[in-house]
Parts: sequence; C-alpha cells; structure tokens
Amino acid sequence: MVTRRVTFRLYPKPTSLKKLHWARRMHKELYNAAINNRRTQYERFGHSVSYYDQQNSLPAFKEVWTEYKQLGSQTLQATLKRVDLAYQSFFKGLRGKPKFKSIRHYSGWSYPASSGWKVNTTGDNGYLELKDLKISIRMRGKARTWGRPTTCTIVYRNGKWYASITVECTPVRKTGEGAVGIDFGTYHAAALSDGTTIENPRFQANQLQKIKKASQQKRRKRAPNFRKKIKASKRWKKASKKVSQIQRQVANQRQDWIHKVASVLVSGNSLIATEELNLKGMTRKAKKGSKRKAQKTGLNRSMLDVGIGELTRAIEYKLQEAGGFLVKVPTKTVKPSQTCPNCGHQRKKDLSERVHHCSECGVTYDRDVAAALVMLSWALGISVLKRGEAIPTSIPRHTGGWKQISSLKRQKPRT
Repeated sequence: MVTRRVTFRLYPKPTSLKKLHWARRMHKELYNAAINNRRTQYERFGHSVSYYDQQNSLPAFKEVWTEYKQLGSQTLQATLKRVDLAYQSFFKGLRGKPKFKSIRHYSGWSYPASSGWKVNTTGDNGYLELKDLKISIRMRGKARTWGRPTTCTIVYRNGKWYASITVECTPVRKTGEGAVGIDFGTYHAAALSDGTTIENPRFQANQLQKIKKASQQKRRKRAPNFRKKIKASKRWKKASKKVSQIQRQVANQRQDWIHKVASVLVSGNSLIATEELNLKGMTRKAKKGSKRKAQKTGLNRSMLDVGIGELTRAIEYKLQEAGGFLVKVPTKTVKPSQTCPNCGHQRKKDLSERVHHCSECGVTYDRDVAAALVMLSWALGISVLKRGEAIPTSIPRHTGGWKQISSLKRQKPRT
C-alpha cells in the first residue's frame, strides 16, 4: 500500500460558496493568532510555545471565540500544526521567520483524518461532504488508482476551489525490460541513449511576451500598500488575475507534458539512469558584479521551463509503482558530458559544442546522446571508468507529514 494524492475540481453552489469563504477566513485568523501568541510569549516572557500548548488551549479559545465551535477540532489542530511546521523549518534555517498572512495568501485548510468529511466517489467525479460546514459539493476529476481516502485539503487558487485527497492504494503499472540512459538539458529536453531526443516544448518561452505585456499593464494600475493604507483598484485586481491565468496555463501544460513523457519512458524501460543534479545550485542567481548576468538569468529560466526536477520525480515514483529502478549517476565523479562513451577519454566542452567528437578514438555522437550512453554504461556496471562498481539505486524515503504527530504522546495541559 502506498499513499497517492488526487486533486478534484469543486463546483460549490452559492450557499456553499459563502461557507467555504467563511471557513477559509476563520482558519486564516487562527493561523495569525497562533503566530501572534508565539511571538508575544517569547518576546515578552521568554517562553517558547509548542504545538501541544496551543492545541490544549483550543477548548478555552473556542469558549471566547464561539464561532470556532462550528469548525471541526481536527481541522483547527491541523492549522496549528501548520504554524508549528513553519517554525520548525525556520529553526532549521530552511525558510524565513513565519509572517502573518492576508486572505489573498492563505490557500485553505486540511482535514488530517477521515472524520469530519466524506467523499462519495470511486475515483471518477462524485460529491464531497464537509460535515462541520454541513454542505455537499459536486466535484470533477479522475484518479488513476483509487483506494481508501485518508486526508483532505480544501484549496482556493485563482478563483477556483479544489479538494486534494490522499488515498491509500495499490497502484499497478506495466513496464518493459529495457534499460535507458537520459540526459536532461535545455537544447533538448531529454536525450536518450538509443539516440532518441525529446524536444523542449518551451511552454514559458512561448508565453513570455504575453506574461510581460500583462505584467506591464498590471504595474500601471494602483497596487495595494498595507503600510500606506492604500487599497488595490479593481483594474489592478483584474490585471493581476490575467497574469495568474497565463502563468497557471503554463504550469498546467508543463505538468501534463511531464506525466506523459514519464509514462512513455517507464512503460518501455525498467531501468533508467540519469544524472544526480544539484538544480538549486545550477539555477542560482549570478554573482554580484557579474558581466554575464543576463545570460545566466536566461539559462536559469530555460532550465526551470523544462521542469527537470519534476520530471525526475515523476519518473522515480512511476518506476517504483512498476517495480523498476532509477539510478542516479554521480555527476562530479563520472562527468558524463566530458567523457567519451567508447574509450572513456575526458575533455572539457563548452555549452556551444553540440557534437561529441573524440580525439582519441574518433567516434562521433550527439553531445547529449553521448552523455546518456555514459550514464547507462555506468549504471549497468560496464563503464570504462568504473567497471564492476556497486550501483546504488534510488530508495523511497518517507518525508513526514501529519503522521509524525502520532509518534509523540499527547501531552496533558499544565496545571
């Protein structure tokens, strides 16, 4: 059994729509109140507030703010846990200090258990019941594999409502007996070791002029300013919505393309080898004072437009469903782009060199195809650089979530 997430589009009626907006605002207020409580306790009294302190104070909190009695206790606890996770990430240096959120930047709330909501579907459309709000909402969407629903997150994005549901299921996916190496890039989105190349669709590049024009029109309108107490004009809101629609269209096109490409690759190959890339470092901003700042910005945009990280993760989890293996080749050790797949001779190449021509053995390949061949041979243990070396395979790791609470005992209120 594995956990998969399925997203459905919600179509609420006017009465249900009012309740959804009301619940979203109430959870936003609770989120900000929890942050304010932590700040005040630490700055004035030097007391560090934990998640369990705030969770145990919920009954007293609801006696003062009686409107919260209508909302489910577990959803309120999930909002407090969201604050706790934000602070834990801040303490680890993974993000900045948690800030108060406006309603525009607060997406929704979660039901961390199966109680409080019910979904009437077999994975193809259906209805969603929210028991605390006493509403039933029609939803549309289709899951590839359906199972037992566990959690539900209500999300409001770009004027539309969604239900993101996690299900415990046993996915079945077929795969072939082939093995292939893949080299990701910007000239070709991907080059395979069999000589096949997947062209870069350039979704963002094709819509870049529309995004720039819409953003320019947005900048000409009166933007909101909280400090100066200036409200956004209706034209600014309309222009902002237009920019978001274009960007969302680009993201949806990329996501659809990623899953289609990953499905095709996994359906014919049970072993896939690719580079172990540090995408965060590769797409870092140019250093201060650099003379090639514009070129670096364009390169970063092209790499992010392909979605290499998302494509790799899609291939990895689809291979796990099919019982295959993903081998990540250490780039700094193997140096696929600089190595000849025939003799192993290494030579540095500029990004402008698109053809690999070995000066030692005279073999000629496309640059990206040659790199894919090097990765495949290393994964199979027949590399001219490291013959017979043990091959590490990708191991699925549990990244945590709401389940991490169950490992801790519920603490009693302090007396």
